[in-house]
Amino acid sequence: MIGAGVIGVTTAYGLASRGRDVTVIDAGPIGHGSSYGNAGLVSPSHSLPLATPGVLGQGLRWLLDRNSPFYIKPRFDRALLSWLWHFRAAANEKQASAAIPLLRSLHLASRDLYDEWTALDGMDCAYARNGLLYVFRTHSGLHEAREEARLLQDSGLTSEFLDEDAVREIIPRLRAGAAGGVRFSEDAQMNPHTFVTGLARLAESAGATFLERTEALGFTTASGRITAVNTTRGEFRPAQVVLAAGAWSPGVARDLRLKLPIQAAKGYSLTFHRPDPFPDIPLLLMEARVAVTPMGPLLRLAGTLEMSGMDLSINRRRVDAMQRAASDYLEGIDQLELLEIWRGLRPCTPDGLPIVGRPPHWENLVIAAGHAMIGQSLGPITGEIVARLICDEDPAFDLHLLGYQRFA
Repeated sequence: MIGAGVIGVTTAYGLASRGRDVTVIDAGPIGHGSSYGNAGLVSPSHSLPLATPGVLGQGLRWLLDRNSPFYIKPRFDRALLSWLWHFRAAANEKQASAAIPLLRSLHLASRDLYDEWTALDGMDCAYARNGLLYVFRTHSGLHEAREEARLLQDSGLTSEFLDEDAVREIIPRLRAGAAGGVRFSEDAQMNPHTFVTGLARLAESAGATFLERTEALGFTTASGRITAVNTTRGEFRPAQVVLAAGAWSPGVARDLRLKLPIQAAKGYSLTFHRPDPFPDIPLLLMEARVAVTPMGPLLRLAGTLEMSGMDLSINRRRVDAMQRAASDYLEGIDQLELLEIWRGLRPCTPDGLPIVGRPPHWENLVIAAGHAMIGQSLGPITGEIVARLICDEDPAFDLHLLGYQRFA
């Protein structure tokens, strides 16, 4: 197993629970990437793929604004240009309509696994099923949300539209002038890092081995099989290989002559002591594209989508813009005690769906990468699907839309 984020850890737990020998390697500590500081949302309400018909027009308005929620750093990069071309092609109603039912089913199945796994001993990760409240400052934004809610409702996800007074009853800190909100009841939240590290401990108890600070350098192959994984801590000869290295997956796969169309998209989060009072329900400040998640005694702001390559530098201008945007919705955000600024790289495919399954030509490789901003939400079900594939069980989902071959 290459990668010890939420996908790698959930896969390791699924395999170890089935009695399989599992070794997980990662260039850093367990859960040190996007699994560390993300918004911590389990979000069936996010069953619309990243590439939807309306996103192109909004994206073009944002692209040249360095403070916008979605920013692409101008540069000549063939892989990025190819990604943008395929993103444009995928942003159509037919593909979005096909993706929504699958994403909904995956999110709900994943949430059910969260219900089960977070009840296990030692899984103290502030998990709660409190739903999710979308908050709007503009009536135009609220109007657009009605169309999205209709698409989700057609797939079985219900929502409730609230006026400003109803939203204020839930959020006493709401600034005047809000247009209203939409409440989804199926969503949940947790502290992502404590979930991943807690489940890793359970996987270890079931027999899995985790090797931190162990970098994959390449592969030895023969007759369509990976015979060895070469690492900074020696050579491993696995029967099966799982590639779940997030934004680093394309670089790792290159040695296998696989071109994964994944672009790294940097996101930021700010973690504070949770103020009192503050509602238990997570918020999504829609025009700003900022998530606000209560995590027990903590409160986290998370957002932005910055395509600047494999760049982990912190752009304080974008961090400050995110906090200012949150302050436009909520009083007192600018006065909270800051505990940590974090950034991480989300692995984004052009059509907004992850790559899960076996690629052609390599019979003992499974890819599980490209989850973009829903990796934490889809982590458990992705790990379970991969474990089923390796153990020759029915994956229980039609994986055609998630296959590597769709980009061939």
